[in-house]
Amino acid sequence: MGTGLGHYIPFVCYLVCWVMVIRAFTGKPVQTLYFAILLIPYRTMRDHFLDYPLGGNVLTILVASIIVSALVQGKRLPRTSLYVTWLVFGAYLYFSMWIGTMLGNASAPLWLNDLNFVTWKDYMLIPLIFVAAGLVIEDRKAVRTVVLITAISLLAIDRSALMNSLSRSWATFDEDKRDGGPLGYAGANGLAALLAQLSIFYWGFLQFVKQKKFRLLGYALVALTLLATMYTFSRASYLAVVTGVLLLGILKDRKLILVSVAFLLTWQAIVPKAVTQRVNMTQNANGQLEQSAEERVRLWEDAKSTFFHSPIFGTGYASYQMTRHTDNLRDTHNWYVKVLVETGIIGGIIALVLLLQMLSLSIRLFRHAKDPLYRGLGLGSLLMTVCSIILNFFGDRWTYVEISGMVWVLYAAAARAALLREPVAVEAPSLEPGAADVNPYLVLR
Repeated sequence: MGTGLGHYIPFVCYLVCWVMVIRAFTGKPVQTLYFAILLIPYRTMRDHFLDYPLGGNVLTILVASIIVSALVQGKRLPRTSLYVTWLVFGAYLYFSMWIGTMLGNASAPLWLNDLNFVTWKDYMLIPLIFVAAGLVIEDRKAVRTVVLITAISLLAIDRSALMNSLSRSWATFDEDKRDGGPLGYAGANGLAALLAQLSIFYWGFLQFVKQKKFRLLGYALVALTLLATMYTFSRASYLAVVTGVLLLGILKDRKLILVSVAFLLTWQAIVPKAVTQRVNMTQNANGQLEQSAEERVRLWEDAKSTFFHSPIFGTGYASYQMTRHTDNLRDTHNWYVKVLVETGIIGGIIALVLLLQMLSLSIRLFRHAKDPLYRGLGLGSLLMTVCSIILNFFGDRWTYVEISGMVWVLYAAAARAALLREPVAVEAPSLEPGAADVNPYLVLR
C-alpha cells in the first residue's frame, strides 16, 4: 500500500499469537483455533517469526494451548476411530525411526538436532491440530464458523498466490518462475495441492447452500481458487480438480459431467498457452518422457528395489532423505511409495486404514445427515479426500502442515458434525412474505 507499515505486520502477528495463547487459557480456546486457521498455511509469515523468541514454535504453542485449555475445561473428542488410528500411526512412525537407527540408515531420534526426529515432530503437528479442533468444535455454530474462517483463509491465499503469479510474464511456461507463494517451503506443487483440495471442497459444500447471495460469494471463491490453481502449473492438481468435478457430477449434479467432458475436448482453446505447454510437457517431441516425468519413474524403480530389501518394517521413517538417490534427489515424489519404503507393509496398512476412515466418515455424513450444513461438509470432505489421494501419487502432499492443516480442521468439524446430525430449530421466524412455506433448513444458519 506504500505506507511502509508492511514491515511491522509479522511482528504484530507474532504478538497476536501470544495474545491468543493467553486467550486460550482464559477460557476461549475455540477463538484461538479460529486464529490458528488463518496462520496454518502461511509459512512465509511464520518464517518471519524466527527473528523473535520461540518464533519457530509459535504454531505448536498455539495448538498445545488449545489442547491443554480444552482438557482442563473437561472437553472431549468426538467419537471416531480416526483419532485412534492417528495415535497408532504416530507411535509406529517413532518406532520405525529406531528401526532405521538399527539398520544404520539414520541417527537415534532423540534430540532436535536429529533430522529424523525433527521430521517426525513437524509431521505430528498435523494430528495435534486435528485433536485441538476436535476438542473445541462442539456445536453447529462452531462447525459453521470453521467453514467460514477456512474460506477467508483460502481467499487470502488466493490473493497472495495470484498477485505473485500474475506479476510475471507467462507468454510461455517457465519452471523457474514457479514458487510456493504464501506456503513457502511446500513449493508450487504444494500450493497447487492446497488450492485444488479446497476448491473442490467448497464446490461440493455449496451444493447445499440455498441462499443466493452466499452461493454467489461461494462460487466466486471457487472460481478464484481455480484460477490460482491454474497458474500454479501443477499437472497433478489439474488431474485432481477434473476428477473431483466428475465425481461431484456423479454424486450430486449431473450437468457437471457434461461440462467436464466439454472442457476436456476444448481445454486447449480455453486455457492460456503456458498451461497448454505445461500439460503437454509429459512427453517430448520424440515421444519420450520429459525430464521431470522420467526422473520420477526412475525414482520409483529405485524405491521398489529398496522396498524389497525390507518389505515388512521398511528402512525407517524419515530415512529416505538421509541419502541421495536418482539425480541426487532425497524424496520419492510419491507419498505412497515413500510410506512403503520407509515404514514397510505395516505402515502402508495403517495409512490405508486412515484414508478409508476419512472416506467412510465423509460418506456417512453426506448420506445420512439431515442438516444441509452437515451434508455439505460431508460431500465437500469426500471430494477433498479423493483429490488428496490423487495428488499424493505425484508427491508428498500429506506431511506438510501448510497443505494438510486446514484439511484436518475441516475433518475435525466433520467428526463433530457426525454426532450432531439432527437439524436445529429455527431461532426466529422470517419476516419475509411466505416465509412460513419455506423449508427452515434451506439456509445454513
